[in-house]
Amino acid sequence: MSEVRPGMLLVATPELLDPNFAETVVLVLDTTEGALGVVLNRPTGLPVSEVLGPWAEVVAEPDVLFQGGPVETNGALAVALRGDDDEDAPGLRAVVDRLALVDLDAPVELLAADLLGLRIFAGYAGWGAGQLDREIEEGSWYVLPGEASDVFRADTSTLWRDVLRRQPGDLAWHATRPADPGMN
Repeated sequence: MSEVRPGMLLVATPELLDPNFAETVVLVLDTTEGALGVVLNRPTGLPVSEVLGPWAEVVAEPDVLFQGGPVETNGALAVALRGDDDEDAPGLRAVVDRLALVDLDAPVELLAADLLGLRIFAGYAGWGAGQLDREIEEGSWYVLPGEASDVFRADTSTLWRDVLRRQPGDLAWHATRPADPGMN
């Protein structure tokens, strides 16, 4: 098992039956106290333009809000891919490498030129201290390395399988597993 740190992916195992997380891929954003992340493969039908108008011009396709998780769904988190390595840019908080959290109260004009990708999430996934460790030990999550392209892909419908498929060894076989193994 890999140590959970920002930039890692939590990929739901078939044993995780909670409908909030079944077949999800979660990008870990913070592990300071517990863990915080966003679900990458749950787009909603709500256009960003209807909620955060100015940001609609710079979000990655599809230009909709994503359901980031079951916590605080009336709030929004934005994850960006920075074009440069300036971790101290105003309105950005570094996560890992060139991934950063965006302050949605900052003027879009201040940040837009430096963003190579932006995704906005309604809500987030959160775990208290030790909670995620227990879920991993129970077999609910695979902890895997993430790639920036996982965050900003246009079609997220196959993300869960694609992330598993690129893993070494037997883990790649899980990508071909049916949702209900009893149907096999």
